[in-house]
Amino acid sequence: MRKADAVTADAPSTAVDRILHIITAQQRFTPGNECAVRPCPRCADVHGAKIQQQMARGEPLCFLLPAFPGKSPNPRKVLGVLPDMAEAVSLGRLDEMCRRIGAVYAPGAQVVICSDGRVFSDAVGIRDEAITAYQRALREMAGRIGPNTLALYHLDDVYPQASHEDMRATLTARYGEDLTLLKQWISEGGELLALYRGITRFLFEDADRPDRQDSRAARQRDSRARAYVVIQRSRAWGELVGRHFPDALRLSIHPQACGAKKLGISLMDATENWLTAWHGVAVDVGGRFLLMKRYHAESLGAELVHRDGRPSHFRLADPSSLPPSKEIQHETTAA
Repeated sequence: MRKADAVTADAPSTAVDRILHIITAQQRFTPGNECAVRPCPRCADVHGAKIQQQMARGEPLCFLLPAFPGKSPNPRKVLGVLPDMAEAVSLGRLDEMCRRIGAVYAPGAQVVICSDGRVFSDAVGIRDEAITAYQRALREMAGRIGPNTLALYHLDDVYPQASHEDMRATLTARYGEDLTLLKQWISEGGELLALYRGITRFLFEDADRPDRQDSRAARQRDSRARAYVVIQRSRAWGELVGRHFPDALRLSIHPQACGAKKLGISLMDATENWLTAWHGVAVDVGGRFLLMKRYHAESLGAELVHRDGRPSHFRLADPSSLPPSKEIQHETTAA
């Protein structure tokens, strides 16, 4: 993307407000912490300054999003190990956000997807070979959907000569917080405890597979222990990418409180609040896509659709079979 001699025809403050409005249109909040207005002064104070700094240099706006780690290892939730229509729709929403910003600010914007699968693959039960295949296919997909608006950044890019185990060990040693302290912070409640509970639930679901012979109680204990490691590594990765991209505006797939240092954003309409493309499947519901777990789509009688010889998504012939509570909030044309 190019630099520009002039920012836009708008006054900078007006452009910043319009850009914040575009970003916050898909904002996700923690319960009880919503903004009173959008864009709100508290969020503008946190994120508007970074937007203004980048605009003053005439550069494309840079957003960081740790996300798209790799497909869940549970075949009841996903179609396979490679990105599919769920990722395509999610990437498309990010591309659309950047294009809308480009209509306000000529140099445009780019989202750097900090794919974090390698960071904690051993803790979430995904083979490194599957992470490699996912990252490669995701990079190709992002190149097709948003060649100027989407970029990928992996742990492999940081430590290209190291083994996968050494990459994780080095990351944790240099940027990781003490696990005992982290457990204490989580026990004190708040958003960190909510994150811990959400990750524990995902890990437990991913472990609910035919190849696991341990008891439900044992899986629950194991999921709780691994959730601490996932959060430790995730926070270490966030610290690393923050230092590599110090001026970027930080995005998150997780809900965030009003005025937080990150903006939580929704990548796709879903049947569950915490569901993401890598934990579910895309379902064509009357020409729009809705994210749900694979077994849910199959229970509704949805038809599996293939693209390029691979499973891509489901198509639900009768959208009225969806429970009334599963509303689609953003329209996304089915491809």
